[in-house]
Amino acid sequence: MATLYKNRDVWYITASYENQRLTRSLRTKSKKVALKLKSGIELELLEELTGVSNRKMNLPFEEVVSRYLSYDHNWSKRTRELNTYILKAYISGKPFPPHPTTKAIHRRMINICWNWGFKNGLVKKALKLEGDTKGESRNRVLSDSELKNLLDEIKDNRFNLFVRFAFYTGARSGEIRSISRENIFSNHIVAYGESGKRLIKLNNQAQEIMDGLDELWDYTKDFVSHKFKKEARRLGIPDIRFHDLRRTFGYNLIRKGRPIYEVSKLLGHSSVTTTERHYAPLLTTEIDDFVL
Repeated sequence: MATLYKNRDVWYITASYENQRLTRSLRTKSKKVALKLKSGIELELLEELTGVSNRKMNLPFEEVVSRYLSYDHNWSKRTRELNTYILKAYISGKPFPPHPTTKAIHRRMINICWNWGFKNGLVKKALKLEGDTKGESRNRVLSDSELKNLLDEIKDNRFNLFVRFAFYTGARSGEIRSISRENIFSNHIVAYGESGKRLIKLNNQAQEIMDGLDELWDYTKDFVSHKFKKEARRLGIPDIRFHDLRRTFGYNLIRKGRPIYEVSKLLGHSSVTTTERHYAPLLTTEIDDFVL
């Protein structure tokens, strides 16, 4: 038998068997959500206590989706909206979008939901979709003239410094927006973003921006994305996203002869393999002419 209880506004579940007890946080402040999650987590706890598998649930995927979306995943608002749209579109029978990368994102999010349902004892088997879940990598980098135009002609000085800092460091938008004064050091900053905590190297150009900055940026993700695209349209630079600055940073370093291991570290990639996968298609055109 398992029971729910609340501690510091968060719901927990506790189960006991033969004088043994296990407790697990449900990571939610909502009693309604806690009640939905209770049965699946109860099965997990009893399995651990008894060593016997009690997985008997095999809920319809529609119910798994409902519970998955109700669970506190600590998502951003945008991530929650995207998951909600994709999963509800799928269970309603809406066809996948034609674009390969978008289609891959849909498959990936659906499969993640299936895995979550299986892990939490809601289904006997994760009926994951086959096919590409990564999509085609975006290879857009800025030419030297586009980059110069962008850095010279953004009139909003504060935003101009934000864009320059992003290019000089190769940092992600979220990492720059999360900077706090106590995390700034002489030649690096400690940043927190989608990849967790990491050190970002400051070259002389980035250090100069930091030294002259009276107040750190407090932009939202949407503001950066919309403002950047608006400036690019004004300057006649087509098909550009803020993240393309990061790709251009890495690409330019490799073109100048920096070892890919160094570039991988500067970008904060988990491995050199990740860096190679992203930049190999770009560098194919840089190979010198050869004769067979």
